[in-house]
Order: sequence, then structure tokens, then C-alpha cells
Amino acid sequence: MRNIGIWLIRIALLLLLAGLFFGHLASESYRITEPKSGVMGFLSLRPLHVSSAYLGIITAGLGFLTLIIQKKRTSQFGTFLQYIHFTLWIIALTGIFYSYFTGDFGGREYWEFNPVWALPIFISFIVFLVFYIHQIGFKVKWPVYYWMWLTGLVFFIFTFIENYLWIFPYFREHFIADMTIQWKVNGSLVGAINQIIYGVAFYLMEKISGDEKSSYQKLSFAMYFLGMFNLMFNWGHHIYLLPTEKFIHYIAYAVSMTEWIILIRIFYKWSKQIKENKQFYYFFPYRFLMAADYWVTINLSLALFMSIPAINLFTHGTHITVAHAMGTTIGINTMIIIAAAFYFIKPTFNNSKWKQFGTITFWLVQGTLFLFLSSLIGMGIHRAIWQAGLTSESFSKMSSSSENWVLLFIIFGTILFLSMGTFIVYLFVKSWKKNKFDFPY
Repeated sequence: MRNIGIWLIRIALLLLLAGLFFGHLASESYRITEPKSGVMGFLSLRPLHVSSAYLGIITAGLGFLTLIIQKKRTSQFGTFLQYIHFTLWIIALTGIFYSYFTGDFGGREYWEFNPVWALPIFISFIVFLVFYIHQIGFKVKWPVYYWMWLTGLVFFIFTFIENYLWIFPYFREHFIADMTIQWKVNGSLVGAINQIIYGVAFYLMEKISGDEKSSYQKLSFAMYFLGMFNLMFNWGHHIYLLPTEKFIHYIAYAVSMTEWIILIRIFYKWSKQIKENKQFYYFFPYRFLMAADYWVTINLSLALFMSIPAINLFTHGTHITVAHAMGTTIGINTMIIIAAAFYFIKPTFNNSKWKQFGTITFWLVQGTLFLFLSSLIGMGIHRAIWQAGLTSESFSKMSSSSENWVLLFIIFGTILFLSMGTFIVYLFVKSWKKNKFDFPY
């Protein structure tokens, strides 16, 4: 039974590595003047990159969740559910990449594969939800991360249904409603997965610090409800440019601004965290959690400014939005996943040279990611100036004048691919050293 959780983590690491690889190839296409078709063309590389990273994050969350809840005894029914989920998930992944490599598209943003492969994803999440409730039960008081995982699973299933409403003619024939639903879905699905990944982060922080009381405190639940509130309504800032009802825009703006509470809370904890850094810094899971915390602050700051309508008018559709998405995917989610992988796999550091190499590589990842996102923001500002009509340049001339930013984007992206890929490959190799993980629950 435990092997399924291990296999999910291994698959997740491979997907994340594939996401970095396809992202690197896609970035190279920015300098190609003649369009390429087939698998190596940008139209195929982009969904391969996005889906690999996105599905890698989802798979990792489900894998860690599987391992964590194994502390409770699993019945034959629970084991059966888990095998069904795993089988469906493998079918979905196989079908998705088969769809991409054969050019069988037909989906929407982030889910460009043939919609038929969405069915095993949907069923697998329902099976996993049943397994989760069956495994955890309601006999004991739940810590905050139990509720976060439940929220993530339920909202993913609900939002995933919305994601495919476009297959019905009624929604396709109403353009504004169709666009509103699709942009709402993209934000909410990310929020649902974040509930699972952030729940894993809460779990790790509890185990590393040994303070279980924090997972039951009122403040922790208050922050959880604020996060769920944003999951439900924060998507509205994506549709400022759509001619929808104004009250939707007002609610979206108000909800987006509540994220300042989270940001202020992060700043408040920094002074305490600096002291903790000295105690736990050597511990790789803590290092990556610490990095994720800092990236939350940076990315949330960028997101808050993008949520202001006057600024959103300029940033929408530029690489500034891409920088925000990359910051969330790499800076937050992937950092938490690597932290959890180090915690669960527990590689031994017998060689002091590896410790030194790991430390250097860790800081290389952080520095390169900052420069990588900065280059995207630079490209976005350049595009925003043109988009606002502040220059009379043609689109092709504007794109050509961004060559320096594009070059920096490719260079830093390549270094990020190699440095972060080093950790992923290392953890993947170490995961094969043992078939059973003995975790301190």
C-alpha cells in the first residue's frame, strides 16, 4: 500500500523535471524567427511544459497526502480505493501525453489535451476523496491541514466540472459567460491545489518544530478560512477586462485586498523566523520551506499590485502575469514539494562535499529564480508600454527590441533548469534506495 505513495512521488519528480526541460525548449523558441510545427514547435512545447509542471504539483500533493495518512490502519476497502485511484491517474497521464505527442488537442487553457482524458482525472479525484474521508474519519479533532486537504479535494472536483462546461453548446454560444467561467476556473483550480500543497507545508512545519499546538490554534484556522475565502472569490480580478456585472469586479477587488492580511502576517513572523533559521538552517526541508515563505511574500506582493484595476489594465496579457504564475509554480509550490521530498525520502549526507554542493546549489536556485522572474517582468513592462499605446512601434519591432530581455530569460532559465533539476534528479535516485519509507509521524 505504501508503495503507491512512493510511486506517486517518483512520478511527480519526473513530471517536474519534464516541466523544466520542456520549459527550457519553449524559451529557446523565442529566438526562432521561422515557426516550427510538430512536437518541437511552441504550440506543442507550451502545453507540454505547463501540463508537466501542473500535473507534477498535483501528483506530488496526492503522493505526500497518501504517505501522511498511512499512519492510520488501512482496511481492504481503503487499499482497493487507493489502487483504483492510482490506476485511473496513470491512465490519465498516459492519455494526456499521448494526446500532446500526437497533436490530438481540443481542450482549453492549461488543459489543452483531448477532453476525453479529463474523465479519469475527475473519477480518480472522487475515489481519492472517498479514500481520504474513509482513512481519516471524524472521530478525532482535525488539525488545520486536514481541513486544508479536504477543502482542496472538494473544490478541485467542483471546479473541474466547471472547467468542462464549455463542451455544452449553451456555454460556448455565450462568449462572455464562457470566458468568465474559464478564467474563474483557472484561478480556482490553482487555489484548490494550493490548499493541498500548503497543507503539506503546515504538516512539515509542525513535524520539524515539534509544536503540534499551532495546528489547532484559532489564528491558524483564521488564516485557513481567509485562504479558502480567496480560493472562492479571488479569481474575479482575472476578469476586469470582461464586460461583466460591476459588483463582481468590486467583490474581486475587495477579496484580493484581503491578501494584505496574509502579507502582513508573513512580515510579522520574519523576526521570529530569523532566529529559527540559525537552529534549523542545516536541515534541507526547512531551508526549502524558508525559501517558499520568502517567495510567498514576493509573489503575493506582485499579485496584490496586479489586482489593482488601474495596474491590471497594463499588466494583463503581458509577461508580468507569466512571472506571477512562474513565481507561484516554482518559488512556492516546487520549493514545498522539494522540502517534503527531502523530509520523506531522508537522503543521508555522509559526504561533506555534497553538503557544501547542496548549499551552493540551493542558493543558485534562489538567486537564478529571482533574476529569471525579473527578466520576465522586464519583458512584461516593455510589452505593457507598447500595449498602452505609449509607443508607435509595430508589434514585430517591439518584440525585436526585447531581445536583451529574452536573452536574459533564456540564460537564467537554463541555469534554473540545471540547478533545480539537480535536486530533483538526486531525490528521484535516492527514492529507489528503499521500497518502504519509515516516517516519524
